[in-house]
Amino acid sequence: MTRKKIEIKKIDNITSRQVTFSKRRRGLFKKAKELATLCDAEIGLIVFSSTGKLYDYASSSMQQLTQRHDMYLDIHRSDQPGINLQIGSEGYNRLCHEIEDKTRELRQLKGEELQELTIQELQKLEELLRMSLISISKAKDEVNVKEIRELKKQEKQLMVDNSRLEQVIHEQGRSSDSMILSSSPDCPQHTEDFDTSLKLGFH
Repeated sequence: MTRKKIEIKKIDNITSRQVTFSKRRRGLFKKAKELATLCDAEIGLIVFSSTGKLYDYASSSMQQLTQRHDMYLDIHRSDQPGINLQIGSEGYNRLCHEIEDKTRELRQLKGEELQELTIQELQKLEELLRMSLISISKAKDEVNVKEIRELKKQEKQLMVDNSRLEQVIHEQGRSSDSMILSSSPDCPQHTEDFDTSLKLGFH
C-alpha cells in the first residue's frame, strides 16, 4: 500500500498553521544539528515566522558564519555591478537581525513568547535571569554601602558642628561670668562710703 502524498500548500487555518510551523521548525533544527554533527558541517539557520518571530541556529557562531558568508559573496561577486550596495544591504540586514534578536530576548526575560522554546533554550534563559539577579543584587549592595558611607559622613559632620556649638556656648558663659565678677566690688565700696558719711553727719 503506497503512502498518500501530502499536497504542499499554505495552511489557511491560523491555529493549524502555527502548530505545523512549530513542529516543522523543531524538525528542521534537529536535522540541522544532526547534519552538523555527522558531517562536521558548519550550519546556520534563520527562520522568521508569519508573525515576525525570529528563530535561529548556528553550529558554531552565527556571527562567524554570517561573516564567512559575506566574505564568500564579496570574493565571488566582486565583478558584479552594485557590489557596494550589496555589502551595505547585508550590513543593514545583519543589524536588523541583531536588533530583532535582542528584542526577542527582552520579551522572553519578561516572560513572553516562552511556549515555543526548547528545554535547552529555557535553561539558557533561566541562567541569564540568574546572572541578571546577581548583577542587580550586587548593584543594590553597592548603593547601600554608598548611602551608609554618606550617612556616616553626615553624622561625623554633625558631631563636629555640635562640638563647635558647645565650645561657643561655653566661651560665652565664661565671658558673662567674668563681666559679673568684675562689676561686683563696686557695690560694697559705695555702701561703705555712704555709711561713713552718715556717721560723720551724726556726730
